[in-house]
Amino acid sequence: MRLFSSFTISFFLLLVTGCRVAAPVEPMANSPISTAFVNNRPAADTLNAGRQPWRQFFQDPALAALLDTALRQNLDLQVALQRVEGARANYLARRGALLPTVSAVGSAGADRFGRYTLNGVGNYDTNFSPNVEGARRIPETLTPDFFVGLRSNWEIDLWGKLRSRRQAAYLRVLASEQGRHLVTTTVVAEVARLYYELLTADNQLAVLARNLALQREALKLMRIQKQAGRATELAVQQFGAQVLRTESLAHEARQRITEAETGLNQLLGRFGRPITRGLPLPGQVLPARLGAGVPAMALLRRPDVRQAELELQAARADVDAARAAFLPSLTLTPYVGFNSFRGSALFDPTSLAYGALAGLTGPVLNRAQFKADYRLAVAGNFESYYRYQQALQTGFREVVNGLQGLENYRAAAAARQQEVALLTRAVATSNELYVAGYATYLEVITAQRSVLEAELSLAESRQAQLLQSVSLYRALGGGWQ
Repeated sequence: MRLFSSFTISFFLLLVTGCRVAAPVEPMANSPISTAFVNNRPAADTLNAGRQPWRQFFQDPALAALLDTALRQNLDLQVALQRVEGARANYLARRGALLPTVSAVGSAGADRFGRYTLNGVGNYDTNFSPNVEGARRIPETLTPDFFVGLRSNWEIDLWGKLRSRRQAAYLRVLASEQGRHLVTTTVVAEVARLYYELLTADNQLAVLARNLALQREALKLMRIQKQAGRATELAVQQFGAQVLRTESLAHEARQRITEAETGLNQLLGRFGRPITRGLPLPGQVLPARLGAGVPAMALLRRPDVRQAELELQAARADVDAARAAFLPSLTLTPYVGFNSFRGSALFDPTSLAYGALAGLTGPVLNRAQFKADYRLAVAGNFESYYRYQQALQTGFREVVNGLQGLENYRAAAAARQQEVALLTRAVATSNELYVAGYATYLEVITAQRSVLEAELSLAESRQAQLLQSVSLYRALGGGWQ
């Protein structure tokens, strides 16, 4: 009766001290971005670019081939895949903690008990009993102990601590999958970006080569006119300087081509190889209109938002597990096997032994480690919440900027196309006026320089338009399907 009362008092103390932990403070449920979704929602659009697979969004076959290679060989994707495997291994361990562990045990030992000890006196006295004879007599000098059997350990999940840890591990597996999708989206966007930069550099190099040929012809003509007395050395020097400047721009374009090609090869998980081009930059086409649909739905499809949401749920499960750690835990340790102090009688049926022990343990004094774990879990919960809000705000900003930027860059490219057409006619006009004596050589140089800059700027505008479409596609959660 006294033993039962002591056990009851101990259990009560463990339960009371274990429950002395405040409920976790939940982050704010309302987010400012929720009202932003409502107030800044554009008109509904039947075309939701984020739902399109990348093979459908990118029409260039050469780009599609590069993307296919990158998704098979990119090293960042291989690293992300291993992170998923690591999360799955952690989930396997957490799930196994709910089940009893069973170990096969084979042990042998020997003890020499002192003459004035309980075991020493007991063994010595037992051997004088008329009921103990033969092999049942206990060896007195050294007492062996042999055991062959099974031992088990099983923590009963009374308060859901182990289940919360399993839930957190499972959510992190899902989060790691979303992290892999995020890497996939990033790789697709980076390959497309570098490909379009490569096409832009190709286009600019072609523009520079064409203008360089015209400028060299103009320089040659100016030297002839100088010999005829119709031009000065200053004019020859001005035209020569313009040729040298164009040549320097061509070298810079070649360097951009090299950097884009090496960047693409790295994303494709390989060393230097030629990059196959598809349609040139002016021939690249986009869908007639890219729409986001409902921004909230688009953001919830983004891998980074999904990952942050799952990490938040996992952090909340960590808080539940940390709170449950303050409560007493019940552990069962049964065993069954053959136990004997004589090896010859170890596997005798009468040597079969079994038993079980139930233990209730919980923190009473010096609970600093449990408090620290709880505070870490709460801090991690708040951190995950703020990261989730950060992912939502980042996604909202990228979607809005992408939608507005695509239209603005489309208009800018159209205006610069008209500018190039006008300046091209201005170059022809300036040449005609110079031959007729109504324009100076400086006006010819200015016209040639203006059309060159306009053509280079037009290539950059087309590139910006293409890159904006890629950014919007990524912002809408596309690219990983």
